[in-house]
Amino acid sequence: MNRAELADFLRRGRARLDPSDVGLTAGARRRTPGLRREEVAQLAGMSVDYYTRLEQSRGPRPSRQMLTALARALRLTDDERDHLFHLAGEEPPRRGGASSHVNPGLLLVLDRLYDTPALVTSDCGEVLAQNAMSRALSGDVFARSPGDRNMLRRFFLDPSSRGLFPPEDVPEHARAHVANLRAVAAARPDDPEPAALVAELRSGSEEFAALWDEHEVAVRRQSTKRFRHPLVGLLELDCEILATQDTHHMLVIHTARPGTPSHERLQLLRVIGLQNLTPSEPQPT
Repeated sequence: MNRAELADFLRRGRARLDPSDVGLTAGARRRTPGLRREEVAQLAGMSVDYYTRLEQSRGPRPSRQMLTALARALRLTDDERDHLFHLAGEEPPRRGGASSHVNPGLLLVLDRLYDTPALVTSDCGEVLAQNAMSRALSGDVFARSPGDRNMLRRFFLDPSSRGLFPPEDVPEHARAHVANLRAVAAARPDDPEPAALVAELRSGSEEFAALWDEHEVAVRRQSTKRFRHPLVGLLELDCEILATQDTHHMLVIHTARPGTPSHERLQLLRVIGLQNLTPSEPQPT
């Protein structure tokens, strides 16, 4: 691990970004250009102290999950991401197939969607990035441990996660999750990720196993979802899914139809929901 070069690369990556580049407001006048250390730490889901030590060439060797989070927070290209891994003494993620690295252009689109919930996921349901409205709607995914950021894993193995939806809608969500995962697994027969997720869910959830055996297949597309929010109540939102061709990533956007009660509640969520968000600082893993 080259601590000095890693520290320099992180500092330069932070300095070249404006708050608007990552969906943040500039706030008070800044003495130096670029993001603050606490802003990068917040975007990467790590403590400010841990990130500061990395920039000061005295931090521990980052895990692969932490390097991926830093690459996403600093909006690195694939080549820059690989360089970051090399500086930390790690082999970069393999090219091709599914990847946890989100293209900076896709993150730029996500950050510009400031008034509607949006997130980037893998086709296996791994949440890779959220905007502020998504966190206000369904919670900060990156406050959880890395193994707890998959929507399917939480849906079938953590009953509390279903409280976000009206009880009568839960069976349809379950069927849609399973049908989409079957399509993904069939499209990527040589990739161990979907197969491992299927095996885990079959062994841990009788409901998933029963639905899997029905052999329904349906790729996720446009739909309407209802969310129960503790602050603003019931929200009926249109869900649009834009898929990339090369990285198996999806931009998921939730919008409310103008003139509806859900549209008014979504506007209210933008005001009071964002005020209730506080930066999380999970410790490095």
